[in-house]
Amino acid sequence: MAHVSHKLKNSLEGALAGGGDPATSPLYVFGPFLRLIVVAGVAQITFGASVWMVVLTIAVVSAMYRLVMQWVTDGSGGSGLSEEEFGGWAVKVNAAITFVEYTLTFLVSMAAMVTFIADRLPVLNEHILWIQYRTIVAILLSVLVGWLVNRGPRIAARAFGPATAGVLLLLWAMVIATIVQQGFHLPDFNLAAFNFDNLGFTIGGYVRILAVMTGIEVFANLVAAYSGTEREKSSKAFRSLLIIMGTTGITMLIVGPAILNIADPTLEEVSVFTQTMDQLLPAPLPLLGTLVGIAVLMSASAAASQGIQNLALGLKERQYIPPLLGMQNEYEVADKPVWIQVAIVAVAYLFFGTDEETYLAIYAAGVFILLSMTGWAVMKRLLRELRQDFSIGKVALITGTALAAILTTTATVIIFEERFLEGAWTYFVFIPILYAFFTYFRNRLGEPTAEMEALGQFNMGQLGGFGFGQNTVPSSNGNGTEVEITWQPEPIEESRWREERVVIDHIAVLLDGSTNAAQALPAAQLVAKTSNAKLTLLSSIKDHTDELKESFEATRQEREQYLKGVADEVKESGIAVEYTVRPGFIADATQSLVDEQGVDLIVTTTRGKSGEAHWARGGASRKLVQKVATPLLLVHAVDEQLNGKLPKIDNILIALDGSIYSEAVLPYARAFAKAFNSQLTLLSVPAVPDTRSYRAASDAVQQLRERAEVNMKEFLDAVAKSLREDGIEVNTIVTGDMPARTIVTTSEEVDADLVMMTSRGRGGVELLLMGSVAERVVQQTANPVFMVPVQERQD
Repeated sequence: MAHVSHKLKNSLEGALAGGGDPATSPLYVFGPFLRLIVVAGVAQITFGASVWMVVLTIAVVSAMYRLVMQWVTDGSGGSGLSEEEFGGWAVKVNAAITFVEYTLTFLVSMAAMVTFIADRLPVLNEHILWIQYRTIVAILLSVLVGWLVNRGPRIAARAFGPATAGVLLLLWAMVIATIVQQGFHLPDFNLAAFNFDNLGFTIGGYVRILAVMTGIEVFANLVAAYSGTEREKSSKAFRSLLIIMGTTGITMLIVGPAILNIADPTLEEVSVFTQTMDQLLPAPLPLLGTLVGIAVLMSASAAASQGIQNLALGLKERQYIPPLLGMQNEYEVADKPVWIQVAIVAVAYLFFGTDEETYLAIYAAGVFILLSMTGWAVMKRLLRELRQDFSIGKVALITGTALAAILTTTATVIIFEERFLEGAWTYFVFIPILYAFFTYFRNRLGEPTAEMEALGQFNMGQLGGFGFGQNTVPSSNGNGTEVEITWQPEPIEESRWREERVVIDHIAVLLDGSTNAAQALPAAQLVAKTSNAKLTLLSSIKDHTDELKESFEATRQEREQYLKGVADEVKESGIAVEYTVRPGFIADATQSLVDEQGVDLIVTTTRGKSGEAHWARGGASRKLVQKVATPLLLVHAVDEQLNGKLPKIDNILIALDGSIYSEAVLPYARAFAKAFNSQLTLLSVPAVPDTRSYRAASDAVQQLRERAEVNMKEFLDAVAKSLREDGIEVNTIVTGDMPARTIVTTSEEVDADLVMMTSRGRGGVELLLMGSVAERVVQQTANPVFMVPVQERQD
C-alpha cells in the first residue's frame, strides 16, 4: 500500500510505489505454513501442491486484474467495478471490509517487523509480568507510526519506495543464492497430497500462504497515477503487478523448497525466513536483509495508516461517516481514524500477542472476500459484453475469469471454515455494524453533490489497497482517446426563496442580569427600531422546586426589577417593549415564548452570567438552535462596554453551499439589506478541496474543483441577479476549501458587520460526531452571526 503524489513514469516506479505489501509477504507466510505440515509429518507430500496452488491463484487473479485495469482507470480499482456492477451496497461492504483490512495490514506488518527485530534481539521474547517485551516495542512503534503519518504523507512516504526496492533486491538475492548453492529445484506436485489423509493439510497449507495475495489489488488503484493515455496507464500498471507478483511467485517456487530444507519451524526464537537467510547469504547480507525487512514492514504499517486516512476522507466526502472522523488536522490529514486504528492495534497486541500468525488468517479472509467480489463483477461485465457481441476470445476470457472467481470464492470459504473460531467470525460482527453505521450517516447526511461523490470515490482509491468508486472522472473509450463524462447530479427540491417574504414584528432578547448578556441589547434595538418590531426581554430562573420556592421568588423579583429598568431605558428610544421571567432553563423558556407569542427573531450573546462561551460549552445558544426554528442573532460579548452605541450593518456576508437548506437565509438577507441599505457579499466554498492543499492532488481532482467552482459561480450569479432586481448591491465570491475557516477569513477581508447562514439543528452525540460549520464559525469569528435553523428533510 503506498501513496503516490506525482505521476508515475514507468512500471518500475509503480512497482516500487505500490508493491511494498505483497513484496513483504514471503518474509512471514512460510512460518505458519511449515509449522502445520512439518509437525504433522506430511511436508514432503503436501508442500509442493500447496505452493503450486497458490502460484496458480496468483496467475489467474493477476490475469483477471488485467481486465479491471483496462475498464476502470480512475484509481478505484476492483471495488469500483464491484460498485458499478452490484450497486451501492457494494460500497458499504467494501468500505467495512477495507477498514478491517487496513487495520489488519497494520497488525500483521508491525507484528512481522518485531519478529524480525526479535530474530536479532532474542531478549524481546522475554516477559515483564505477563507481557512480552516485543509487545511493548510493537505498541510504542505503532504510536510512533501513527504520530508520523498524522504529520503528513511525506514523512512516511519518503522511505517507502527505497524500502520496497530493498526487499525486492533481498528476494532476488535469496533466489540467486538458492540456485547457486542448492541448484534449480521446483517443488514437487505430488498427487498423494490430495488423498483423504493429506487433503486437509494440503488445503490448510494453501490457506496459510494465501497471504501472499494481499495487496495485489493496489496496482488497479494505481492506474490513475501513471502518465500517458488510458491504455498506456493500464499497461504500465499491469507490468508493475507482474514485477511484484512475479517476484513473489518465483520466491515461493525457488526459495520455498530451500526454506523447507534448511529452516526448523519449531524453533520459535527465530523466524524460518531469517534462518534460511543466515544460511544462504554471506555476511553481512543477512543483517542487511533484516534491516531491509524491518524498514519495509514499518513502511507497510505507515501505508496502512495512510490508507485509513484516505478511506476516511473518501467516506466523509460521500457522506458515509460523520465529518468529525474525516476532519483534517493542521497537516491536512485525517488524524482521528489513525489514532482509532492505533488504539485497536495496541489492544489486540495486549490481549492476543504479536505473533503475525494470529492475524494472518483473518487478514487473508477479508482480502479474498474483496477479490471474490471483484471476480464476480468481472464475470458479470464479461457476460453482458458477450451477449452484446459474441466472440471466441470473450468465451476464453470468461473461462479464465470464472476460474479466478471460483478459486477466490473457494479460498474464502475454506479460510472461514478453517479459521472461523480463530477470528474469522469477527467479520460477521464487524461488517454488519460498520454497514449499518455507514447507512445511518448516509441517510442522515443525505446525498453529496456530484463533485463530492466523485472526489470521495477518487480518494477511496488512493494509497493502494482497497479503493472504491466508479468512472466519474475523465476516462477513455478504450483506444486511448480521452472522453469527457458529463455530471448528472440528482435533482434537488426546487428553490422557493425568491417568493418568500419575511417580516420581523416580534424580537425576544435573552437576558440573565449580567453585563455579558446585556450586550445583545444594542443589536436587538437596532433591528427593532428599523423594522418597527416589539421587544420582549426574556429571563429564566432554573431553581423552582417547592423546597427552594422562597429563594426562587426572591430571585424572580430581583430579575423582574432588572428587566423593568432595562425596559424603561429601551422605551425612551420609541420601541415597544415588555418583559417576562419564566421558570426553567432559558432554552425551554424561549421555546415556550416562541410557541405562545410567535417570536420572529431571538437575540442573545455567546456568553452569559458565567462568562463562559455558551456555544463551546453546549449551553443556551446551541440548545436554542436544536429546539427552535426561529432565526437567532448571536452577538459576541466583549469585555469592554459599548455604552449603548448601536452597531452598524453596512456589509453582510451570506454563506451559501448551493443546497436548498442554505437558501433559507436569503429572505432574511434581502430583508436586512433593504432595511439597513446594506451591501451583500455572497460566499460559497467549492465542494471539492483545492488540490494545492490536498494530499490526493491530481489532474482529475483539479478538474473536479474547476467544475465545482463553475457550478457555484453560476449558482451565486443567479442569486445575485434576483437580489439586484430588488435594488440591492451584491458581490459574489467563490473561494477556499474549508468552509468555516473560509467564512471567517472572508468576513474579515470584506469588513463584514454581520455573517448570515443556516444551521442544521443537531444535538447530543449526533452534533459531536457530525460537527457543524455554523458552530465553528460562531467560535472563530468576532462578528455577530445571524443563524437560521433548518430541519433536513427526512426520507
